[in-house]
Amino acid sequence: MTETPATPTGLPTARAAGCPFDPPPGLAALRDRAPLTRMEFPNGHVGWLATGHAVVRAVLADPRFSHRNDRRHWPLADIGRGFPPLPGDMLHIDPPDHTRYRKLLAGKFTMRRMRRLTGSAQEIVAGKLDAMERHGGPLDLLEFFARPVPTLMVCALLGVPLQDRATFHPPVRGTDDAAAVEADVAAYVEMTYADMQEYFRKLVAAKRAAPADDLLSDLTTSDLTEDELVGLCAVMMHAGVDSTSNMLALGTWALLERPDQLAALRERPDLADRAVEELMRYMSVVHTGSRAALEDVELAGEVVRAGESVAFSVQAANRDPARFADPDTLDIRRGAVGHLGFGYGVHQCLGMQLARVEMRVAFPALFARFPALRLAVPAGDVPMRDDLVIPYGVHRLPVTW
Repeated sequence: MTETPATPTGLPTARAAGCPFDPPPGLAALRDRAPLTRMEFPNGHVGWLATGHAVVRAVLADPRFSHRNDRRHWPLADIGRGFPPLPGDMLHIDPPDHTRYRKLLAGKFTMRRMRRLTGSAQEIVAGKLDAMERHGGPLDLLEFFARPVPTLMVCALLGVPLQDRATFHPPVRGTDDAAAVEADVAAYVEMTYADMQEYFRKLVAAKRAAPADDLLSDLTTSDLTEDELVGLCAVMMHAGVDSTSNMLALGTWALLERPDQLAALRERPDLADRAVEELMRYMSVVHTGSRAALEDVELAGEVVRAGESVAFSVQAANRDPARFADPDTLDIRRGAVGHLGFGYGVHQCLGMQLARVEMRVAFPALFARFPALRLAVPAGDVPMRDDLVIPYGVHRLPVTW
């Protein structure tokens, strides 16, 4: 008689020692068992875990699954159903409310418009590389390069005044105290957004009084309320900086650890586009999420009942051998079409074209300016962000040259 596999309790989060770029081995083991399995969430809710690429993509694309915090259970901390979405928080609402925001912003984040920002990206990247050169090594690449580049890009997009950008610090630094986050996620979010919202409330008023050629000025002419405008700005700053900064840091480190891939990028700058997509697949820094079934849904041969939450692992999906050949190998020549690093469906990252522009410019420029770039500490001493923090990344990346 075949035994029924035990329901796993919680999402596997322990990464193998010495393998900071690889997903927790437990995820692959679950995916090998089945692409959709039962899982007990930290708060006791028994739902599901999707690990296969096709199943994760199906969940992200299906409107019968809700992204609202107050409907879904969270797989990484015992917070039950979370707090309701704040005004302007388009990341955690469903259609038709989400559709209103998405339609308003989609035309302002086109590939053509984002590519026009390439010149700004080149100027910002060059300025940060100049600052690194003046400082000399060793230094923290996250502080000097990986965080300020996307921060300044989003500031430019929104129209943050030049005099404010040098000292602009969005609430994306994360925390070394993961227990504090787990204890009260709502309080942590409120704390990290409070200062940002106060700043943007003043900026919204300034843009109404004196519009300029920037995204926020455009949005002040829409039907969005002041609270929605402030909330949207905070969300765009947070989402547009945190994930990209960690991609720049982790991507740099991964290329330093694989000299053959770095050499290929240096010899073939035209591979930059492919390199960005492959690094997004390989890293999957926004690695985990969940949805709640609004009705009974048949999925991968199972029935997800209304009210049940489905956690999903982007890491496991992007390393699924059923979708990508030799998935655990970083290969910048690979055509990583179909990766889920930017999400999928109605909540696919709105700023993905902006992130692509930043990375396409930043990686080649960094390695061209500092051909002898290397870690300034042993790899095992790089402080990683805690498992509870999304996106995955580093607290610091000490480098020298």
